[in-house]
Amino acid sequence: MTEQKIWGNDGTKPILDSIFEVYQHLGPGLLESVYEEALMIELASRGIHARRQVPVRATYKGKDLGMDFVIDILVEESIVLELKSVEQLHPVHYKQLLTYLKLADKRLGFLVNFNEHILKNGIKRVVHNYVEPTNNNKLSAFAPSRETVETKVN
Repeated sequence: MTEQKIWGNDGTKPILDSIFEVYQHLGPGLLESVYEEALMIELASRGIHARRQVPVRATYKGKDLGMDFVIDILVEESIVLELKSVEQLHPVHYKQLLTYLKLADKRLGFLVNFNEHILKNGIKRVVHNYVEPTNNNKLSAFAPSRETVETKVN
């Protein structure tokens, strides 16, 4: 599959379309595992390669710590999807996704809370340690300070 077919203009529209399709059919309030399975089906139906429950090895200064973290869904080996079905997203959820991005050496991820009345309010796009500004040009509650935003993550 060509990169243009998968990623479109900004690289994420087909993924977001898949997330919205799952939400439209299932609605809020189910277990995270239900959304994960449905999203895998939806991504596959669109010809998008994805793996679920992908282990990522934790290391410290190049040493294996003997522990794995688990990415909910890894799309096209480059985009991390961290799915939630919780009352409200908290900073710890954002930090969890940042950890996965760093350990897996990935640049882009989405934190998705399917337990929102309006799904778009539950989707956070995360690039390393930065959450893109919302439509009103204010940083999300999950965004670090501006000093941190400008810091490059290794």
